[in-house]
Amino acid sequence: MDFCKKCGSLMVAQETNKKVFLTCRKCGATQKEYKAMEIKETVEHAPTDDVIVVEKNKEMLPTTKVVCPECGNKEAAWWMQQTRSIDEAPTLFFRCTKCKHSWREYG
Repeated sequence: MDFCKKCGSLMVAQETNKKVFLTCRKCGATQKEYKAMEIKETVEHAPTDDVIVVEKNKEMLPTTKVVCPECGNKEAAWWMQQTRSIDEAPTLFFRCTKCKHSWREYG
């Protein structure tokens, strides 16, 4: 990549007869001595770089105090989801932290 010496526009590479030269798109000037650059980079990774270690299979949802209808536990994870049309309230889902029973409440 280079800029035209006459008008300052960006010159583009063109190939004719297996020779590469730069040509200005604006004024048509050419630069004959053009050698393409090649950039190489070697990146080495350790075998464990892409390994993700999960300590526990812990649910990453917020919790609240609510009674589970199955086991009576007083804590559950919760999340909201729009299950009906957009002009209606979202549905609130709960999952018991003890027995993993899931249920929903409509807003």
